[in-house]
Amino acid sequence: MRLINLSGTVNFMRLRMATMIFSTLLIVGSIGSLAVNGLNWGLDFTGGTLIEVGYEEPAKLSSIRNQLNNADFADAIVQNFGSSEDVLIRIAPRDGVKSAVIGDQVLRALRSEGTAVEMRRIEFVGPNVGEELTEQGGLAMLVALICILLYVAMRFEWRFALGSVAALVHDVMLTLGLFSVLQIEFDLTVLAAVLAVIGYSLNDTIVVCDRIRENFRKIRKGEPVEIVNISLTQTLNRTIITSLTTALVLIALFYKGGALIHGFATALLFGVVIGTYSSIYIASSVALALGISKEDLMPPQVEKEGADMDPLP
Repeated sequence: MRLINLSGTVNFMRLRMATMIFSTLLIVGSIGSLAVNGLNWGLDFTGGTLIEVGYEEPAKLSSIRNQLNNADFADAIVQNFGSSEDVLIRIAPRDGVKSAVIGDQVLRALRSEGTAVEMRRIEFVGPNVGEELTEQGGLAMLVALICILLYVAMRFEWRFALGSVAALVHDVMLTLGLFSVLQIEFDLTVLAAVLAVIGYSLNDTIVVCDRIRENFRKIRKGEPVEIVNISLTQTLNRTIITSLTTALVLIALFYKGGALIHGFATALLFGVVIGTYSSIYIASSVALALGISKEDLMPPQVEKEGADMDPLP
């Protein structure tokens, strides 16, 4: 069967078995990486000290890292914050050392070469707060998936609900797998991006499911695979335009937004791509595999009042 037939319908479902195998391998790889490498948790989750300092001239981050390395802060994360004169330093927690003492040691190291450095702020995130954020963040994703499952089941049909949730789990697992493989820092901004990926992917999936339901009711003759292909083709322009416009903004954030939102932009950019893919192949393929049919989506027949009465002689 050709990929595009004479009517212009793209045969997306021709590749559904190959894409399901491909996605399964990616999910297994993501789970394996999470089990072996884990996530590179940021200070929001692990706890630690955050110090913001200001320089009179543009700061040289490589020189600052060398100064902190010589002062026994080799694990410090140094990045610009807002401007080239402002620097944000993140340091993992030290057993038995207060954040105020760490701040004084860092400031002393930065001023060791006679450079004028101003302390702007210092914050401490305790490990207990980090554990609570980890637990609450995972719970937020779980609750979101359960609510989505219930909504789609009531709004459309339970087969579409399972397909939608399968697509969302697919997107979340692959996004976490990407951060695990590349060991990109996972902080609260990345968690917010993962939740945004769930919303973006769900929006795309709902549009596809709504068009499939509409076509199941409108097209009298046609196999379920054919109707799904027609529906995906009809929503293809909308999907491409939405994905491209979103990706353009995220690319700008990725390159121009600075290090603080680099992880956020990375998660969303990857999520847009994988969310578009999953709304086409994962959600629809799962619904077809569960045996979705025209009878499942037809509106219930409403019996007119008095229809069961005997006609007048």
